[in-house]
This record gives sequence, C-alpha cells and structure tokens, in this order.
Amino acid sequence: MKYEKWSLGYYILKQYVRFVDWIMHNRTILIGLKNIPKNKPLLFTPNHQNALSDSMAILLHTKYQPVWLARADIFKNKTAAAILAFLKILPVYRMRDGKEELAKNSDTFSHSIKVLKNKKVLALFPEATHTGKRQMISHKKAAPRIAFMAEEQTGGNLDIQIIPIGIYYSDYWKFNSNLIVKFGNPIAVNDYLEEYNDNQSAATLSLRNRIHEEVQPLVFNIQSKKHYFDFEEIVKVYGKHFLARQNKKYSIVKLFYSNRKLAELLDNLEAENAEAVAPLIEKVKRYITLVKKLKLRSWLVENHKNNVLRIVLNIVILIIGLPVFVYGFLFNAIPFFAIDTLNRKKIKDRAFWSSFALALGIIVFPIVYLLELLAVSSLLPGVWPKLAFLVSLPFAGKLAFKWYILFRKTVGRFRILSLKLFKKSVYEKLISNQKMVFNELDTHLPV
Repeated sequence: MKYEKWSLGYYILKQYVRFVDWIMHNRTILIGLKNIPKNKPLLFTPNHQNALSDSMAILLHTKYQPVWLARADIFKNKTAAAILAFLKILPVYRMRDGKEELAKNSDTFSHSIKVLKNKKVLALFPEATHTGKRQMISHKKAAPRIAFMAEEQTGGNLDIQIIPIGIYYSDYWKFNSNLIVKFGNPIAVNDYLEEYNDNQSAATLSLRNRIHEEVQPLVFNIQSKKHYFDFEEIVKVYGKHFLARQNKKYSIVKLFYSNRKLAELLDNLEAENAEAVAPLIEKVKRYITLVKKLKLRSWLVENHKNNVLRIVLNIVILIIGLPVFVYGFLFNAIPFFAIDTLNRKKIKDRAFWSSFALALGIIVFPIVYLLELLAVSSLLPGVWPKLAFLVSLPFAGKLAFKWYILFRKTVGRFRILSLKLFKKSVYEKLISNQKMVFNELDTHLPV
C-alpha cells in the first residue's frame, strides 16, 4: 500500500466520522492552524492522553490524511491489520513484542520516509503511550530518529517541519464535552543537522528535548505524582473562581489557559511549600464531601445568586423543548445507553472509552436508525418525509441530551434554592464552607 497517496475512500469515511464526532462534542476549537507550513513535509507530535481519540482530534479537524505510527500489538488480527492499513496506520515494534520482531520496523521506517519525501504528514505520539491523565510523560526518541533518517537519505533537502500539538478535553469520556487542539510553532529539523553530522546521539536528544519543550505550553499538565488526583479536583472546583480572580469573563479557551496556570501554581506550591498542601487538600475534600452529600455541584454553590429568575427561564425553555426531548430520546436512547453500558462493563482501560464510543457509534447508530425508519415508514408517505425523519434523528438526539443537561442544572438550582428557603442553617454552612476553602486557595495561589 502506498501510504503517501491521497485516498478517496479515506476521505469519504473521514467526512462521515467528522459528522459523528461533531455530534459527540459540544465544541471543538482549533488554535494555531496558521502555524502549519505549506508545501513542506510535516511530522505531527501531539501529547497522548485519550487513546485513539487523540488521533481523531487531529485528523478529523485538519485537511490532511496523516499517516500514524502505532504500537504493533493492535495489528495481530489480520482483519484489524487490514482496517488499520486502510486508515493509514503503520505498526511500530518494541522489545516487548519480541526481539525478532524489531527487524520489521525497517518496513515501517521505509514507508514513513516515503511519506515525508512526498511532502505529506507523518504523525506519532512522542510519549509512545497514552496516560489517561492530564499529565505529560517523558518523550521517546522515535520522532527525531525518523526525521533525521529521512533528511539523511535525501542529503538534508527535505526541510522537515515538526509540529508540536496540544490536545485538551474538558472531559475524557463524557458525551458533549469540549475539545481544544492547539498547534505550536514548527521546529525545523535542518536546524539540528549540523549537530547530527557531528554527534547523532546528542542531536537526537537535543531534538527530542526541544519537542518536549514546545509541546509543554500547549497542554494542561499537572506534574505532581503524589497529589495528581487532588490537584485535578481542585481545578474542577476552583477553576472558574480562579478565572474570575483574573478579571476574565468565561470562555472555553480562557478557562483552559487559566486552568493551565492554576495547575502550575499548584505544582509550585507542592515544590516550595509542601507542608501547606496536605491541610489545604483536606479542606477541599471536606467541602466536596459536603457538596456531594447535598446532591449538588460546586458551580451551583458558586452561582447561587439570582437562582429564582434562572429557574423560571429554564423551566420555560424546558417546557418549550419537551417535545424535542421526547422525540430525540425515543429514537436515540437504545443505542446511546447500549454503547455506554457496553463501554463501562467490557472496556477496562477508561482511556479507551471515548474511542470505543465513537467506533461503536459509527456502526450502531445508523443500523438502529434504519430499523426505526422501517418501523415508522408506514406513517410517513413519500420519500422526502422518510428522508427528513432519518436525517433529523442525530440532531434530535443531540438536542435531547442538551435538554437533559439543562433539566439537571435546573433541578440543582431548585435544590439549592430550597436549602436557602427551608434549611437556612445547612445553606449557610455550605456557603461559609465554600468561602473558607476559596479564601484559603486564594491565599496560597496568588494570581
């Protein structure tokens, strides 16, 4: 197979999967696309947190048909290998695959170099494994090695550009989350060729470290190993308040940058004042426990004012949108909950949840939609009503989910309003607890 060639089949499948991906996400935001040079061989080097979803985050939202390098063990099944080849994915063999298998990497490297020689896009994850965390780990040497091999074979005339990429999910696995893909400034491999000619090992390390340095500012990275999950909880609870402290209005992108800064401050606090971290975490945990006990969310406590007006407006919207919810739920509930249940019961690695949800959704939803069309076709005379019904189903499903989220938020607002009116002591304890925790965080985390 000529991986470097443009594929019509790939293009058609990509458009369909792109639509499914749009249904699954609330918003996808691309930053820095202008940083990608034109008419140059490109090597994409994104961070890796969320299994196959990370590849999708890039290939679905750029014009390219990137050729990916992936671990060889997923190619063992012949059918899977054929599908992966069609998707322009090449196997990389590691020592754990068996020492005798390493020789097969020569074919992979040969294909990779062809891709770069033809000024196409090669992509690989420098971390070589997904973490399932907002935590970047050390990079391997594969990216610089392949880049140098390609330049070496062409006398340094390719001018390969390495594009560092940061991928961020507001939530890794939940439906309707937000996605940010940020493209950094290109790294010219030619800048390291002189060092490579003098000392290959040193140049490989230099370029590997440079890629790591360039990816770092593009990602939300909690470096702490000891307090990773605690810091992640603090960011969830305190993040919007920290953004407001900087006199910035909320937006998905502003919150991303603010959370990055907050994570850095938390890591710095651990490094510079470790004895203050444990008591702070304990106070946050007690507050979170109280919020959960009352069946609330922290953002509801933070935005407890003007609840009456918001509740009334929400109820009006919910009443108006109820028919859409019923319609969307009726025709989407079975595949949605079936996939969700299968994911939770069968997929042990949660980092694969969103990947399998997308893969299963691509197949299951169209089948169910066609069966539903057959079930109601007698009620829809003519071709156009049938087509309109079929096309409406995914959109109705997405709107039904948004209706459900608004319903949950309205219930939460009503619950906290009820505390304020009928259980004042509990309400005052909750508000004072939040203020105490936020004031403590304000003191330790200066803007």
